[in-house]
Amino acid sequence: MTTAPSPSSVEHTTLPIPVLVVEDEPLLQQRLHAVLLQLGYQADAIMHAASLGQARDLLAMQPVALALIDLQLPDGNGRELIAELRADDPSLGILVVSAWSSEEAIVGALKAGATGYVLKERDDFEVMLSIRSVLRGGAPIDPFIARRILQLLPKPEISQTTPSNQSYERLSEREAEILHLVGDGLSNREIAEALFISRFTVETHVKRIYRKLAVSTRINAVSVARARGMIE
Repeated sequence: MTTAPSPSSVEHTTLPIPVLVVEDEPLLQQRLHAVLLQLGYQADAIMHAASLGQARDLLAMQPVALALIDLQLPDGNGRELIAELRADDPSLGILVVSAWSSEEAIVGALKAGATGYVLKERDDFEVMLSIRSVLRGGAPIDPFIARRILQLLPKPEISQTTPSNQSYERLSEREAEILHLVGDGLSNREIAEALFISRFTVETHVKRIYRKLAVSTRINAVSVARARGMIE
């Protein structure tokens, strides 16, 4: 009797390879390696570099299909490498995995061409979800980072000529509650714990919020809802 292939073996057939991990901390380097293995990558498809110099040497020998990059490296800032990778390949998936959450770090990395940004403090599952999102063409932003970005955006002005009761599809009380927590920078898991509901339920509500507001990101959802007076 034949057995069905494991999820990892199925996904491995479509994974873009190789992937470059640029991280100078050995423990985190091992952690990211393990996460990539769980996603279905084979060890020989994962390249590691502990500095900008090492990364550039590896890239000179072989282009990569995915890059996980720390910003604080021994010989410079990872955004230099991000800009170089983006210039060489406009479609490359580049995920920042960093402990930095300052305005300069966030905006600098995104302007340089990072596809997504996740903090090192997130658990392996959340890091894995961010990587998976990049692989699927998404642009994952850590909830805390999304909150910081929202703080940098100017407050949207509601036109005085627009009636406050304009016929937008209204959010339910629970959806508004969840979106308010999204605006506070909580992840889906943290929202589930705060409201004593399952993570699946939170994700279902978030999808409905996206549909009602005609948006596709957490940042846009909060921004649009605030502009329409749905949340404060």
